[in-house]
Amino acid sequence: MSEAIEGGCFCGRIRYRLKRRPMFVHCCHCRDCQRQLGSAFVINGLVEAENLELLQGEPVIVTLSTDSGRPHDVYRCAECQSALWSDYGRRKWLAFLRLATLDRPSEFPPDVHIYTRSKLDWVPLPAGARVFDAYYDTQAEWPQESLERLNEARAKAKGQAKP
Repeated sequence: MSEAIEGGCFCGRIRYRLKRRPMFVHCCHCRDCQRQLGSAFVINGLVEAENLELLQGEPVIVTLSTDSGRPHDVYRCAECQSALWSDYGRRKWLAFLRLATLDRPSEFPPDVHIYTRSKLDWVPLPAGARVFDAYYDTQAEWPQESLERLNEARAKAKGQAKP
């Protein structure tokens, strides 16, 4: 990605800019994602929250429960209810961007398919796709540059945390 790419909700009320390509891209086939989106899967790009810039509008936060007990905050348009990104566990520094809300979502194919144990039977996966029944080992799967970005964002967030 040589330039920032923009995206937004269905009705156009919210527009945002992705300033840097995602660190990693999941195609998630879990039942929660299927139910939340009414689709067979979701494509999430993991990005540092600081690389999402709101250009127009202000999303509302809808908090969903999870099996882990940690909050799952979904940032949605108040008007059309499009899910734009999520914050799992209220980290505030990491966002799971719904890549289909980008103006050019095809630029970011999935790196992995996760939670395929609940994949719908009629959804074929590409030959050679990296597939996981559940989640995976980040250290083993992510490229080194992405791991460095992740660690930098985590360290930066810890440095800003108040004791």
